[in-house]
Amino acid sequence: MKSLRFYFCFLVLYASISFPTKCFSDICLPKDHVAFFIFGDSVVDVGNNNYITTNLQANFLPYGETFFKYPTGRASNGRLIPDFIAERANLPLIQPYLYPGYDQFIDGANFASIGAGVLAETRRGLVIDLNTQLNYFKNMETVKA
Repeated sequence: MKSLRFYFCFLVLYASISFPTKCFSDICLPKDHVAFFIFGDSVVDVGNNNYITTNLQANFLPYGETFFKYPTGRASNGRLIPDFIAERANLPLIQPYLYPGYDQFIDGANFASIGAGVLAETRRGLVIDLNTQLNYFKNMETVKA
């Protein structure tokens, strides 16, 4: 029997979807432009936990030390899978959804949270659970539409 971690990782990969985009108010993008939206846990979180009240953070050294030379909130000392996918898709590094003042989601957003689980009961109050991540996406979609 496969572990729950395997199923969660599968769900994360399945939920990390590219959506075709078009014109947004005064900004028109090429027809083949895609936006990259990421949902999941520490495997794909690029720093959302830095902006919530929790001790599950990676905003100190050695996290980020090898590639970025400073802590980024990634649970790695370098880049994560979404960083490589964005690079391959000719997109900039996808910002955390909760990054203060950032509201340009033309290239996508990262909703993932270190320690998150599929169930809302997983580390309740310390992480952004999957349902909340999906609600963030829904709110972002209605604000930007």
